[in-house]
Amino acid sequence: MRHRKNHRKLNRATDQRVALLRSLVASLFTHNRIKTTVQKAKEASRLAEKLITLAKRGDLSARRRVLRSIHDQDLVSYLFEEIAPRYDDRDGGYTRIIRAGRRRGDAAQMAILELSE
Repeated sequence: MRHRKNHRKLNRATDQRVALLRSLVASLFTHNRIKTTVQKAKEASRLAEKLITLAKRGDLSARRRVLRSIHDQDLVSYLFEEIAPRYDDRDGGYTRIIRAGRRRGDAAQMAILELSE
């Protein structure tokens, strides 16, 4: 059973996991599409959805909360000015995960995480 298990540990310590998810989400916002494993994509998608929802609010408090997760001021400005207005009419589902087969080296299930149109 998965009672009270809120996230995947991704076989990493907390600080490493947080840094990994921050970099994945920053890359997603920069390139609009990234390729990673399915488990990492699912966790990064959760964080990205929360950050886009905050960015849709557009106030100073929301900007400061997003800056806690993404430490790049230019990227946060891009999120608030370019990405968030795309989803004004949408209540969720800002990201999409597309399975992309297995990785050659270790046969890990790969996925493409992208921002929905």
